[in-house]
Amino acid sequence: MDYQHLSTLLWREQELLDLLLFKAEEKQYLILTGKTRWLARIAHEIEVVLDQLRTLEVERAAATEAIAAALGIGADPSLRQVADAAPAPWNDLFAKHHEALLVLVSDLRSLSDTNRELIEGGLSAISDALLQVKSPSAGTYGATGRSTDAGPHRAVTLDGIL
Repeated sequence: MDYQHLSTLLWREQELLDLLLFKAEEKQYLILTGKTRWLARIAHEIEVVLDQLRTLEVERAAATEAIAAALGIGADPSLRQVADAAPAPWNDLFAKHHEALLVLVSDLRSLSDTNRELIEGGLSAISDALLQVKSPSAGTYGATGRSTDAGPHRAVTLDGIL
């Protein structure tokens, strides 16, 4: 059983989640300050970190499965289950990893929800503003050369032009 390898993977996962949290906070800053020019870049950076997390998750799952089989706790165990079954000092270390990961994921969810609300609020404000700003209609002209728009400022003839 390679407890050290699993612990190393868990440290790496915490580092990546912490980086993801930082990127989410950067995104929030960009949204709040209106610096939308950089949103595509930060979205790409977040996707890179998410790809790294997905790759790491596969490796962590394999390491966890190997340890779980050796400990006799069944397939696809949670980190909490591994921590409960592992011998000292690994049980304490895995429990601390579990707690740290829960805090990071909770913080990420909260920040992600806040960012989503900010973006949706911004889109709603833009939509409302667009509905309030009506571009004046150019109207159309009838056979007499007059505008079909009923407003007095639209009564334009072609007499003076021709």
